[in-house]
Amino acid sequence: MAGVTDKPFRILCKQLGAGLCVSEMTTSDPRFWSTAKSLHRMDHVDEPAPISVQIAGTDPAVMAEAARYNVDHGAQLIDINMGCPAKKVCNAWAGSALMREPALVARILEAVVGAVDVPVTLKIRTGWASDRRNAPEIARIAEASGIASLAIHGRTRDQQYGGVAEYTTIAAIKASLSIPVIANGDIDSPDKAAAVLRETGCDAVMIGRAAQGRPWIFREVAHFLATGTYLAPPSLADVRDVLLGHLEALHAFYGEQSGVRIARKHLGWYAKDQREHLAFRHVVNRAETAEAQLRLTRDYFDALIAGVAPDLPVAA
Repeated sequence: MAGVTDKPFRILCKQLGAGLCVSEMTTSDPRFWSTAKSLHRMDHVDEPAPISVQIAGTDPAVMAEAARYNVDHGAQLIDINMGCPAKKVCNAWAGSALMREPALVARILEAVVGAVDVPVTLKIRTGWASDRRNAPEIARIAEASGIASLAIHGRTRDQQYGGVAEYTTIAAIKASLSIPVIANGDIDSPDKAAAVLRETGCDAVMIGRAAQGRPWIFREVAHFLATGTYLAPPSLADVRDVLLGHLEALHAFYGEQSGVRIARKHLGWYAKDQREHLAFRHVVNRAETAEAQLRLTRDYFDALIAGVAPDLPVAA
């Protein structure tokens, strides 16, 4: 979820019912902490608690120092990424590549847990490959190392995000550990969240891609788990207002030029199930100013609300 779960999105998701939002993956290498990207990723000013910062890397001492640095700058939890399947991350032996090295995993976890006085959590996959589902081994190491909770994505690294998530491995791990376990992967509705909790016995579920363009999924899931009843879906006016607020937050956080560019992917996710969404995306993605982006978005949704065909100009 790097490039998605920035501060504006995390704040929005928390407002809409998420109990915990983890930051974008942050490098443990101090040489890059002063870059614009890292400074934005490590910005937690005015962010509602709890503040969880995810770090990635391969060197135990460097990871420990990164954990200390982030705690000094506002982190209330440190999350270690051993689940990212991206090639550029795994080629550096970070992310899910670390699952191939259990001894190194133990050294990293022990170093980070020993470096800070806040809870340290871990995110993994079910294994490196379909014939190497070693998540149970990594989970035992995590518990022995003092990890406070474990999140597991129900795919191996070689699956990336293809196929379907499996929860049998997650259930077996939950049954063998005393620390909280969080299930992740393909949880895209209240019903699916409840089914995964029943199947795995886990303490919570983690939602990622299903929240893109649907940040209200958190309140929908929370309400269903608490009451067994469904919330009414957001109206088009609700979607418009949430989206406009999200755009304004992105413009303010990144500045107009970068904010407009970064907002484009979110616009596509919010509009993907709406009428004439492809034409809308074509037009709104050509907007170069915050004012134009907001105006085109407002006009598009106002037309949908009125039940008329959106008047989409040739150029913005």
